[in-house]
Amino acid sequence: MTKKKLTMEQKRLDRDIWIIALVTLGAFFCYAAAGDWLVNFVTDSNISIIPRLLLNAGVQFGIAGLGITVVCLLRKEKFSQFGLTKRNMGKSITGSVICFIPSICYIFVSGQFTGYHPFSILVTNDVIASGIPLSILGMALIVVVWGFFEGFNYVVICDKINRRYPAANQWLDYGAITCAIFCVLFHPLSISFWGIIEIVTTFIAIYGMLIVKKKTGNAWGCVFVFCFIWNAI
Repeated sequence: MTKKKLTMEQKRLDRDIWIIALVTLGAFFCYAAAGDWLVNFVTDSNISIIPRLLLNAGVQFGIAGLGITVVCLLRKEKFSQFGLTKRNMGKSITGSVICFIPSICYIFVSGQFTGYHPFSILVTNDVIASGIPLSILGMALIVVVWGFFEGFNYVVICDKINRRYPAANQWLDYGAITCAIFCVLFHPLSISFWGIIEIVTTFIAIYGMLIVKKKTGNAWGCVFVFCFIWNAI
């Protein structure tokens, strides 16, 4: 049987996907290897907030952001090409929030809700307490890295996969499935009752928001839910 020859576009997309995968996994394995040392350094209040925040942001950006940034620079693609537009913004945000409702319900019912804290990371309180202008610059960095890029990262990856492996069924989205699975695997897993509920609701949230992006053509919903739900509850 003759092997189907790939087009130049398919080859380009394969390279893009591999670049994103290798950069992301490389950053993740570095984070995993650093382990306790990284956490201890970032949370040590005796050290200046600047190196702690920059290290934390660097690791986070490496995992969720660096790969797509490298690819977009290489291909001279603008972020706006991936749905950062005003058109259908309201529908995108509303639809994405709805997809996160099961995850929100899980957090409340399982007793994990401790308050609403947007952009709450290991050093947020120290950044806020650092005083102006450092606190403003620090929070801006947190919003960009943990809010914008963490949500937008999935949008670009999903788009690349779907263009390379298009599905005939409009509800069967290989890019969204892949992103949802990786989101589940990149976070601590527990094979308990509540752990399984968390896996299912997380999958629904990520898959759902990417389907909403696909239907509306607007990516701001994905960014919004990561800013004001994923990193806030």
